Amino acid sequence: MTDTSTTNTTTTHTVVVMGVSGVGKSSVAAEIVGRTGWSFVEGDDLHPEANRAKMAAGTPLDDADRWPWLRRIAAWIGEQEAAGRDAVVTCSALKRSYRDVLRDGHPSVRFVHLLATRELLQRRVDNRRDHFMPPSLLGSQLATLEPLEADEPGFGVDTDAAAAAIADDVLAHLIGDRTSPDAPSGRQAH
Repeated sequence: MTDTSTTNTTTTHTVVVMGVSGVGKSSVAAEIVGRTGWSFVEGDDLHPEANRAKMAAGTPLDDADRWPWLRRIAAWIGEQEAAGRDAVVTCSALKRSYRDVLRDGHPSVRFVHLLATRELLQRRVDNRRDHFMPPSLLGSQLATLEPLEADEPGFGVDTDAAAAAIADDVLAHLIGDRTSPDAPSGRQAH
């Protein structure tokens, strides 16, 4: 995937670890937070109870369900920026319009789109325990997913490695962006 970085003039970073269910958002985010000590919130924890119940029943969320949730995440991002804190948040951020809500007025936001094959994703969600989102919703998420576009701040990362290695690549990429704001595009973390 092509790097979709833009020059970031803020002094903080907010890393939105994004992708469909089962791609490893929580694991990668935990590794990043463990290395950095940055503020963290699991985006799923900000879902209203009605959203969680709907997904648990096997019903995909629609845009009307997602907008309040996305605004709660965006508000959390704003709080971190205002406090001068680097931060990490997990969020599926499946559509461009959802990502636009998250970054509107928040210049620190960088998306890390975790990528995996359908087969790997299905295996992961089938083997998950105690998660409110059933494996049956993976197909609807994949159908909704819109990859990062060239003008969105972020990059894609394959998740065929361990979460620790992925986190190392993400942080190296972000550090490179901080020290070289005019770095050429076309990079992908591996």
